[in-house]
Amino acid sequence: MSGPPPATAQAGDDAETVAQSLEQPELFARLYDRYAPDIHRYAARRLGDTAADDITADTFLLAFRIRSRYDLARPNARPWLYGIAGNLIGKQRRAEVRALKALARTGHDPVAASWSESWVEDTDSRIDAQGPLAGALAALTAGDRHVLLLVAWADLTYQEVAEALDIPVGTVRSRLNRARRKVRTALGADPAFVGDTAEVV
Repeated sequence: MSGPPPATAQAGDDAETVAQSLEQPELFARLYDRYAPDIHRYAARRLGDTAADDITADTFLLAFRIRSRYDLARPNARPWLYGIAGNLIGKQRRAEVRALKALARTGHDPVAASWSESWVEDTDSRIDAQGPLAGALAALTAGDRHVLLLVAWADLTYQEVAEALDIPVGTVRSRLNRARRKVRTALGADPAFVGDTAEVV
């Protein structure tokens, strides 16, 4: 399940799919088909391919089991699935921190390297820059790192991150601001520098 990230699927009918799957369980496979590659890619970035296979499978298994509790007022299941995946990743936090520290030491990112042949340009320069970044990510608290990576790697909006983690949008903003500031400091940038951190919601 590696390769270039696909365009984000339109999810206008996710709530309907979940509701229908209560009577016709096989329909839940639509959500798997729609989101499994994205969930796998996100988990692989955080824990590596082997763990990502398990995280992806467990995410959809758990989502299937608790689908009756899904909030049908939310048409997009993507944040819900990332929240489940994030909780599962959180249980493997030590493995994630070890992987980030190894990346910081070696500068070798096996996920980016596996994509390099097909679509990543300038991989060598990107991997060289990732060592310090991985160290900075490893130094973040789990909550700050999770918010930052959901925004950066999963392309979730602030509102979607809030839904995924079941926290207020204001908490998302403060965690993201703190994480960005710490990463900038670790990378030698001026922590007072405020780039394009605001999002129009």
